[in-house]
Amino acid sequence: MNFFRLLPISAAVWMALSGPAFAAASTSGVVIGLHGAKLANTLVCIDANLNARCDSGEVSTQTNANGEFNLAGHGALVAQAGKSVYRAAAENTTVVSALSTEILALMEGSNLDYMTARDRLAARLHVSGSQLEADFTQTSTGADLDSLMTENDELQNRLAEAVREAGSKGNLNKALSNRLNLDKIEHFVVIYLENRSFDNLFGKYPGANGLNTPQAKAIKQVDRDYTTTLTTLPPAWGGMLANGQKNTAGQTITQAQTTGVWPNAPFQVDATSDQFGYGLVTGNNITRDLYHRFFENAMQINGGLNNLYAAFSDAGGLSMGYFDGSKMQLWGLAKKYTLADNFYQAAYGGSFLNHQYLVCACAPAISADTVANNKASLNVLTTPVNGVPQLARNSSMSASAIGTNATNTSFKSGNIAPLDYFGAGDGYRAVNTMQPPFQPSGNAPVTSASGNQLLYANPSASTTLPAQTITTIADLLDSKQISWKWYSGGWSDAVNDRSNVYKSNSFGVADATHGDFQAHHQPFNYYANFDPVAHGTYRNSHLQDRADLLNDITQGTLPAVSFYKPIGNLNQHPGYTNVTNADDEVMTIISQLQNSPQWNNTLVLITYDEFGGQFDHAVPPKGDLIGPGTRIPALIISPFAKKGAVDHTQYDTGSALRFITHRYSLPPLDGLKKRDESLQSHGANIMGDLTNALAF
Repeated sequence: MNFFRLLPISAAVWMALSGPAFAAASTSGVVIGLHGAKLANTLVCIDANLNARCDSGEVSTQTNANGEFNLAGHGALVAQAGKSVYRAAAENTTVVSALSTEILALMEGSNLDYMTARDRLAARLHVSGSQLEADFTQTSTGADLDSLMTENDELQNRLAEAVREAGSKGNLNKALSNRLNLDKIEHFVVIYLENRSFDNLFGKYPGANGLNTPQAKAIKQVDRDYTTTLTTLPPAWGGMLANGQKNTAGQTITQAQTTGVWPNAPFQVDATSDQFGYGLVTGNNITRDLYHRFFENAMQINGGLNNLYAAFSDAGGLSMGYFDGSKMQLWGLAKKYTLADNFYQAAYGGSFLNHQYLVCACAPAISADTVANNKASLNVLTTPVNGVPQLARNSSMSASAIGTNATNTSFKSGNIAPLDYFGAGDGYRAVNTMQPPFQPSGNAPVTSASGNQLLYANPSASTTLPAQTITTIADLLDSKQISWKWYSGGWSDAVNDRSNVYKSNSFGVADATHGDFQAHHQPFNYYANFDPVAHGTYRNSHLQDRADLLNDITQGTLPAVSFYKPIGNLNQHPGYTNVTNADDEVMTIISQLQNSPQWNNTLVLITYDEFGGQFDHAVPPKGDLIGPGTRIPALIISPFAKKGAVDHTQYDTGSALRFITHRYSLPPLDGLKKRDESLQSHGANIMGDLTNALAF
């Protein structure tokens, strides 16, 4: 995708265009792309019919090898490069770019004159109006240059989305207004739930790309040889329900009871009739956990065939189960606001890596010395199949998932990707669950620890990740003094009583005392900036408890950006909680927000960290080596959200970061840029920034 602005070659041209004879003048300029690159062979025209396209019969030309152009006449200009379209009003031929398109939309959408629109945008960028018009690669320096270049680059994403949304018959200005009114949103809240694919909860949602589509119905699960279609689904290895759970008939539902009973297709877990002969299961039951790991997820997707979820799951056929989502209050929210049905987990695999992506768009680093000294476990790969990396299999794993001798899956799976997996010289990266270096952590302090040492996890434990230093969204927000917080259920209890963390960090069914706090769901607790001794004040001001969230909502003191992570028994994770409790928790938070004095300027994204090992039929777009992985649910809730809509825009977890960076004109994290480049190299669209779900 091209990023560009058109700039005049000389001041004399601007003088001619400004004078009374401007209609007969020629227009000369140059197309300048990302960070000052001059773009050759870019179509430029005078937009005579003002439809934001270069049409047949309009005066047009292609830029030369130096990005220069010359057009006979004068008027509104349009520049096109593929799907990217930019305009400049006749009042401003000094700049034609993402910035000038925003100025034009402000003029047309808010009935502003050029100077007022220009100065309003300039004030937002903290530069002068003249600097905004100037060739920023020549006349601006330092922070001004960074601000202008960042805004020009980031607006590209908004404008490209607007062009796609408007299409050939759409209203470009209306589409643009969704992106150019972002200042009206003063509070962005992410509610981050756990481990559900889109089809698992919303597969039957009316109007969505769900299980009733021909594409979904055509998928049949295959065996571990990648080709043989399964006659029935494998059983739920080890049983269907979490340890100690029973269905409405008082049964635990054993592996034997699920053997040979599920046809090769998605099935309803909470069906109202006992169709499989083991009694009824409801949304109040806790089904067993399913593994959801990095390479396993990529293997289940199988290059987009989505036909190895059952064969390569430690829960077998249960991976194909889905719930009647119409029983959830979340469906009611979706019907009032917007449901996104093309939203993917940004990284393959599980909670740890997707939480990291939510804050850094990265896979955390770990040194070779730490891997060796701590004996951290490595993933062992073998020959790819269908272009997908394959984990080596342990000898205990049967060749088939079906039959009397069939066994559970058993891969040579670890927590660390092979050396330089993500690129030459990239070193080791953590892709499966590692624990924070600071308490609360799933790893205890060293046995002899005392005093402040108790605030740290044992650095020699095989799953303790060293403190990270890569740039996060927190660093970008801090750089512009934009307020933010990460709120987590159970945080205060875990911090104040570290022994409680180990009791409740068991991945077992939560009880009345322990809400099952999960330390690896706290991504900022992995970063050096949050060292509890060196940066205690900063840490305490940004990492807070659910009670603090409720207080800030009630008092109208929410920061500009908020993340809320429910505690384990309220996050919908199979294995230790059910569907219903988290549904209630989300409604509690949304109700509080709707009654908050800040509600009229708030946008809420409700989404999930990852798929939880459960089937989804949608083909993830081909991105980079981190992901994206399986499709997950996402709801956009706001007074500005489209009402009762299903948004088909392509999103992933990083779309939350894109919204934040676009809203506050922050530079994109490196991982987002890499994701865009990879998507485009494979012919796919870049991920959206949530604005297609809005209507101002």
